[in-house]
Amino acid sequence: METEKIIIAIVDDHTLFRQGLAHLLTESGEVEVVFDAGNGIDLMKKIALHPLPEVILMDINMPEMDGYQTTKWVKENYPEIKVLALSMFDEDQPIIKMLKNGAGGYMLKESKAVELVNAIRQIARSNFFINELVSEKLIRNIQRDTQPQKSPAISLNTNELKFLELCCSDLTYKQIADLMHLSSHTIDNYRESLFQKFETKSRTGLVIAALKNELIKL
Repeated sequence: METEKIIIAIVDDHTLFRQGLAHLLTESGEVEVVFDAGNGIDLMKKIALHPLPEVILMDINMPEMDGYQTTKWVKENYPEIKVLALSMFDEDQPIIKMLKNGAGGYMLKESKAVELVNAIRQIARSNFFINELVSEKLIRNIQRDTQPQKSPAISLNTNELKFLELCCSDLTYKQIADLMHLSSHTIDNYRESLFQKFETKSRTGLVIAALKNELIKL
């Protein structure tokens, strides 16, 4: 008995990449690509003209309407569609921003076709794709459907709070030090202090903790 194929769409501004990816995924026998689009505006025009996809593979850096805006639009208008971000960026900020806008997972474009098919299968089944870039805890902390329980109050001084806010930007630690007129050593101390206070070991963890405790807004 033939397994029912997962219906997907691909949104990416590189035509050859879209076509090549569609071919590879179709060859797997598990996926049917119903349409592709070059950006969010293109997606908005095409989505009503085709069968509704279960999963959309979403690039980030696109002209006119990028992946952040497009993902947010999809989740507001078609909440049943799962969005899997597919990007070249492996930095914290793009991952966090895509998840905050509604993506259920994040993969790099360098991933193998078999890995991508597995990700599509997982997100279609469970709404999330969990890998080394994205943990289930991270997704749930960002995309809370219910009011979270209040975390114990964490005391931050003015400089720690300013540092935390800047950590949620695209600035490097060196740039943060320059902006705050502090030495790199002092910034390192702030970072380690916040790691301990929020019980995390990464900058992504700090951003999640800041969001969870409503200390900052992206």
